[in-house]
Amino acid sequence: MKIACVGGGPAGLYFSILMKRQDPDHEITVHERNPAGSTYGWGVTYWGSLLAELEAHDPESARAVRENSVRWSDGVAHVGDRTTRHRGDEGFGIGRGRLLDILADRARSLGVRLAFEDEIADGSALPDADLVVACDGVRSGVRERHAEHFGTETVLGRNTYIWLGTTKVFDAFTFAFVETPHGWIWCYAYGFSEDRSTCVVECSPETWTGLGLDRADEAEGLALLERLFADLLDGHRLIGRASAGGSAQWLNFRTLTNRSWSHGNVVLLGDAAHTTHYSIGAGTTLALEDAIALAGALRTRSGDGPAALAPALAAYEGARRPALLPVQSAARHSAQWYENLPRYITLPPAQMFALLGQRHSPLLPYVPPQLYYRIDRAAGRLESLRRLKRWLGPKVARTLHGTKN
Repeated sequence: MKIACVGGGPAGLYFSILMKRQDPDHEITVHERNPAGSTYGWGVTYWGSLLAELEAHDPESARAVRENSVRWSDGVAHVGDRTTRHRGDEGFGIGRGRLLDILADRARSLGVRLAFEDEIADGSALPDADLVVACDGVRSGVRERHAEHFGTETVLGRNTYIWLGTTKVFDAFTFAFVETPHGWIWCYAYGFSEDRSTCVVECSPETWTGLGLDRADEAEGLALLERLFADLLDGHRLIGRASAGGSAQWLNFRTLTNRSWSHGNVVLLGDAAHTTHYSIGAGTTLALEDAIALAGALRTRSGDGPAALAPALAAYEGARRPALLPVQSAARHSAQWYENLPRYITLPPAQMFALLGQRHSPLLPYVPPQLYYRIDRAAGRLESLRRLKRWLGPKVARTLHGTKN
């Protein structure tokens, strides 16, 4: 089969690896609009379950990913001058650029052609291929040429955020909440290499404009954020995009869904198909799992041509949609937790951090926080309460918001 992957992110590269491993005779080209090595995004997170999946499907690239990752098992929350630490599951961080280099090198070694500075935007001719994989992100130009068919819907989050790097290396997944005269501002920070961490800063639109961040250029904004998070950064600096010839942008998160994931010989992968709020750290994992599912569906197809392709693409979508539902629900409730931060931020540190860990719950928004905390502590000891909590949460969510996911 002749395959064109439009977009050189983790999803497209990993899909090309899997397809070449299935059949070395596949002719695969990955089209990436940016120059080689020019990625932006600092570090990405993942958990041990993803590493196990990668090892099962391509041990060589999995080994390289593991060797180039940092790991942590603690979560730390700073609320003003209060700090609490919680022991949790082992997590991993890896530089996005390093991850792309690993996957690109592996793809090349298997015979995949990588075409950099090769943009296939909306209105451009699609590559001549049996299968075109649109893995060109949330603003996919390939998807947009058939927007009515795909039924794309986008919902903007209320809060603003900015994706930054820092020279401070964190040994735990760290949350820091700082109160200002204009409201709270907070960050999520985690290490991804020996000398760098990711630092995502978020706040309400009222805090953003009140602090003047809407009017500041990159240098002014970074200087203000460094002052606000001075205790956390311990003298280290924040890093934007100026050194790369751009500027770090404040954004509202775009939650994207599609009614259909394929059209003829075009199929959506990763952020082109769906997005989940960054606060659950699942974007890269979901994109790689998409690649695994699509490659698996294509492996079982019988014959060549459109007639054989259609059921494989339908099987891929049929497998991934239900798998995504609980993650999408968790992401939606996590985003809402931060949008309603004043409801939780004045709790005692241990309670606030416990509810931070429970922010994915569909029940939490409808129960007084301290009562929910007591129920959650009791549920940890009584199986009957655990069952009630698992049953009641989704029921409340369906009743108040309907069943749409």
